[in-house]
Amino acid sequence: MPRTVVALVGATATGKTALAETLAARLAGEVVCADARQVFRELEKGTGKPTPAERAVLPHHLFDWLSLGERPTAGGWARAAATVCEGCFARGTVPVLVGGSGLYVEALQRGLHPEPPADTDVRARLQRECESSGVEAMHARLTRLDPDAARSLKARDRQRVLRALEVVEVSGHTLGWWREHARETPLVADWRAFQIVVEPGVLRARIAERTEAMWRDGLLEETRALVAAGKQEALRRLSAIGYDEALEVLSGRLAPEAAKQAMSLRTAQLAKRQRTWFRHQLSAAAIDATTGVLQPAVIDAVLEAVGR
Repeated sequence: MPRTVVALVGATATGKTALAETLAARLAGEVVCADARQVFRELEKGTGKPTPAERAVLPHHLFDWLSLGERPTAGGWARAAATVCEGCFARGTVPVLVGGSGLYVEALQRGLHPEPPADTDVRARLQRECESSGVEAMHARLTRLDPDAARSLKARDRQRVLRALEVVEVSGHTLGWWREHARETPLVADWRAFQIVVEPGVLRARIAERTEAMWRDGLLEETRALVAAGKQEALRRLSAIGYDEALEVLSGRLAPEAAKQAMSLRTAQLAKRQRTWFRHQLSAAAIDATTGVLQPAVIDAVLEAVGR
């Protein structure tokens, strides 16, 4: 299967990773991380990445791409992933991309318009201002600085509103100005993309179960070790679900049960945003995994679409 890419995307906790492991084994493929949290080598328990034992069974890539303190970007990931995929093609294997970061996959499949690099200090300040004044006020500021971007974004789209403000502040140019430039070169391949879908009520229950499992398997202990290693500030800047709550427990500001509830709620909110993004932004065949992602019908549906 020359230059075939399989991409498994979808909301968090839908079972993408388990399916990717199974498909990669069936396709004699290699698993490629497409998740903005799983790329950090220090983060294991709270990200849902394959375990070290699972990663030892067959080739895995980019699950240790960055260290805490380094900033992930879609463009940087796409360039790294393109190199990985070209290596797979040269070996005659199929890269199986898996993750919930849709912008990463889009960057590799379609290429991104160039934008100025992220500025950690500016982003941190904008986030603090957003916390104090609200995202609607930040959207109003964007309306003054970049009215075209403001019209294209929902007033409560915190992530994109703050990024648009950051672009203007860092570069002095609007998003529209940057997007007049040509996109970076995408990865040319036969793309087979699938969105794993789970009914929302079922997914909320799975999220709660996964949260319990992560705490039981050592999320708090892993976070404590990162703090002891001097990684606390880098971890806080990441605003990673689960690790934020674990830090609050370690500081004494939150009880463990309240932390688990907060983590499950944030995860469910993330899943809702991801569903909306994938529905409107990425062309992918929907695969219903409500009854279980490793059901033979799910696996066979993907393999048939891939041509195996």
